[in-house]
Amino acid sequence: MVVVGGGPAGTAASICTARDGLDTVVFDRGDASLDRCAFVETYPGFPGGVDVETLRALFVDHVRAAGGDVVAETVSEVREHADGFRVEAESGRVVVADRVVAATTLDGDYLRGIADEDELFTTHVRETGTHERVDGSYADADGRTPIDGLFFAGGLADRGDQVLLAAADGMRVGREIVHEARREFGYWEAALPHMDWLRRVPGDAADWEEERSWEEWFEYHRLPDDHDIDAARLERVKERELAFVAAARLDDAEITRRAAAGQRRLAAHLDDDALLDAVDDERLCEYVRERDLV
Repeated sequence: MVVVGGGPAGTAASICTARDGLDTVVFDRGDASLDRCAFVETYPGFPGGVDVETLRALFVDHVRAAGGDVVAETVSEVREHADGFRVEAESGRVVVADRVVAATTLDGDYLRGIADEDELFTTHVRETGTHERVDGSYADADGRTPIDGLFFAGGLADRGDQVLLAAADGMRVGREIVHEARREFGYWEAALPHMDWLRRVPGDAADWEEERSWEEWFEYHRLPDDHDIDAARLERVKERELAFVAAARLDDAEITRRAAAGQRRLAAHLDDDALLDAVDDERLCEYVRERDLV
């Protein structure tokens, strides 16, 4: 799938789909509304605020960490194609995708020609003249448009006037796409829900024993009592879903490893002087001595 726009909505949607195993490409260049922001003070986790350049770099890094690809090119055209959609960048690069998420707040001109423009665009009258923009109501509350496989997210869907709201809407659209792709894989409705949530492996043996048989868990929570699902389909879905369950359970050693790796990845985006100023002088001296740097 292709996401047009690497702001909060596009990033959240792509993280969601990439983590569920969908091939995800984000085109991230153009007139971005986030770039018009002087400084971001309302995004959770940044009590002192965060500059736009750092936040955007973190977005790109997060998409790539989730398994997606980010392309620093501007999309010029999206057209329906025999295999879904043909997405063309200004450079001439072409990607064919099953699905497209349009997550650009300010620019929707690349969608011209994909549908009746009287339905897709709306006109605003300003002092400087008339201005056409994509009509956010063309998509429903889940981001789906009348064009199968085309979704709107964030500002383009009139749900992104704050960074966090845009991100939340992008995640909601991403989940819709994940559910759609799971149905195509063979999932039935009771098996669709998947909480992308990493859990600690219980330390108490009794607690662990209660959840030891994941096959029993799957049959109890994901199989309707009166199902007539054929054996091959059932086994295919169960194998995939139980692999997700197993990967989502972390022991203490893995939690410690990921915590350290996560802090280092975040630190790579921070200013060197700010990092040094935040570290106690004695700890800095100890670090230098331990590594024989002087």
